[in-house]
Amino acid sequence: MTSSRLWLVRHGETRWSATGKHTGRTDVPLTDSGRAAAEALATTLASQSFALVLTSPLSRARDTCTLAGLGGEAVVDGNLREWDYGDYEGRTTPEIRRQRPGWNVFNDGCPGGESPEQVGARADQIVLRARGVDGDVVAFSHGHLLRVLAARWVGLPPQAGAHLALATASVSVLGWEREVPVISSWDLT
Repeated sequence: MTSSRLWLVRHGETRWSATGKHTGRTDVPLTDSGRAAAEALATTLASQSFALVLTSPLSRARDTCTLAGLGGEAVVDGNLREWDYGDYEGRTTPEIRRQRPGWNVFNDGCPGGESPEQVGARADQIVLRARGVDGDVVAFSHGHLLRVLAARWVGLPPQAGAHLALATASVSVLGWEREVPVISSWDLT
């Protein structure tokens, strides 16, 4: 549907996101600040009508969805889980680069975890699902996955997500202009 939009909501702050630790599979809860920011999202999202509410299975995304007022409508979609960082889970980029200079998750992926292409394939499934819905869709998920998802929405490779910084508890909208997929707004907090 070229009239439907895909709203992206990154979960609120966690202890690990605040310190730059790569948080894929580890189910780290929201901080008090993260919970407050998630609650504040309700004001922005309340004025919207969503045909489908999707969330990652991880509690930080599900809790953000609930605190933003949409938890009762949410459908869990495993394709929205964060990048599997494998051996780099819980480590910061500077720590990783001490052993692997120049490393970038969007180009290099993670040993024991996912490649950019694997994350891109999951993002493609979300794009297909959202485009098949008659009406707007909102997806509650994670920073790196959402960056890849936006790149894939506009037809760019997963690696292009490196150019799309995304704050916690932010809202972005993917839409259409003259039947061309576009990033309508990005990283609104």
